[in-house]
Amino acid sequence: AAAAALECLPFGKTQSPETLLDVAARKVAEKWPFQRVEERFERIPEPVQRKIVYWSFPRSEKEICMYSSFNTGAEDYTA
Repeated sequence: AAAAALECLPFGKTQSPETLLDVAARKVAEKWPFQRVEERFERIPEPVQRKIVYWSFPRSEKEICMYSSFNTGAEDYTA
């Protein structure tokens, strides 16, 4: 079965599984804002911080547009 699965991949291309760090950081980023993670834990190793921040940002163009045009309801006071 594994050999059959490898045949479906383009020649010379293999996929490696996601690292445990990526999986854990993605799950944390899905549930909590990074600020809350920082407040909750005293010391977070820098590689873990970077991964959580990375996974905190939206992935799709649709989500990026939605968050970039988010309106808080506050009035615009620019003149």
